[in-house]
Amino acid sequence: MAVLWLTHLIPFPPKGGVLQRSYNLLYQVSKRNDVHVIGFYQKSLHPTEASRLDAINALSEFCTVHSFYAINSDISSKAKYISAIKSLLSSSAYSLDWLRNRMLPIELNEIISKNDIDTVHFDTISLAIFLPYIADKSIKLVLNHHNIESNMMQRRAEQEKNLAKKVYYYLEGKRIEEYEKKVCHLFDLNITCSELDSRRLLAINKGIQKISSIPNGVDIEYFKPKGLDTEACSLIFAGGLSWYPNIDAIKFFLYKVWPTLSTISKDVTFTIVGRNPPAWLKDIANKDKRITVTGFVDDVRPYIEKASLYVCPIKDGGGTKLKILDALAMHKTIIADKISCEGIDVTEGRDIVFAQSPQEYIDQILYYLTSPDERRKIGYNARELIEKKYNYTKIGMKYNDLLGNL
Repeated sequence: MAVLWLTHLIPFPPKGGVLQRSYNLLYQVSKRNDVHVIGFYQKSLHPTEASRLDAINALSEFCTVHSFYAINSDISSKAKYISAIKSLLSSSAYSLDWLRNRMLPIELNEIISKNDIDTVHFDTISLAIFLPYIADKSIKLVLNHHNIESNMMQRRAEQEKNLAKKVYYYLEGKRIEEYEKKVCHLFDLNITCSELDSRRLLAINKGIQKISSIPNGVDIEYFKPKGLDTEACSLIFAGGLSWYPNIDAIKFFLYKVWPTLSTISKDVTFTIVGRNPPAWLKDIANKDKRITVTGFVDDVRPYIEKASLYVCPIKDGGGTKLKILDALAMHKTIIADKISCEGIDVTEGRDIVFAQSPQEYIDQILYYLTSPDERRKIGYNARELIEKKYNYTKIGMKYNDLLGNL
């Protein structure tokens, strides 16, 4: 079967949430199908031509790569603000209206006609604007949802303290929901990250013909411990630091948990791993020798493995958090907000530890830092869960079966 993969980014290297899901699904689909890839690239992920070529060459080893068009993601903050205000006067959601391109539809149909494409995979709902350009109505259409975007925006509105932003996010969420109602049922298959997200989407668009949960997963051969020694009293958080749920989580931990925790435990350290750390965060690390901000790292595994505990106080966002899956695969005891584990089949006290308030984080961290046997037990159970339910090879088989039966 010939599959055209329409993407909003170059899905390589598979480091970070969206990149991991997109790359691994693409790779698994290519095992059974002739896959062609076309889409966009984001300068924030691939800033140089060399980095783009390296990524394209890596993808070319298992699929046919066509064009990647630039996204103008480097516009000024003022221009973004003006665009956001203008969107209030239109029916279009600002956060969905960012992938327009005149040349892509032309090339899209050339690929379809020359390669007898059977199925087109749209890797995010923002790409649904290209749906009308697919003239051949016999082609099967699949829409991937990394998150249920309206739900994520509405949750952001609930969390926001600034009234103007709160109203904006609420209205934006409503516009996104209207778009989800308008387009999702036009696809032969919608895939989500979890059963929870499937239920959310069906509640919005009851006309959807077929929906299935294709969970985020882990490359279990890549994410596994290598026998590095654990550093005593060490905490870690890993995640891109331009993504607002991650930044909000870091602020919560540093401002509401860390002052008391670091006073009680003089030995505790906190490492924050992730690209694009803001200046204020670097300043905090410069003033506190027990806080380390690494910025982007080529390999996050040794940082996770050496940490005593993985903390994830994310209270916002959508989809499922791949950072949680990665840490589970690395045998880590994770102390996390329940929201950060949505859609992941974890059990409190067996393979994860939940906390919500600052005091709960402090109590759980202090307990597990001094309970190595409990950490080992939870870490073992965490890895077992990943091997059973979140192995990308098994996930890929499920998605390939769905595609084959459309």
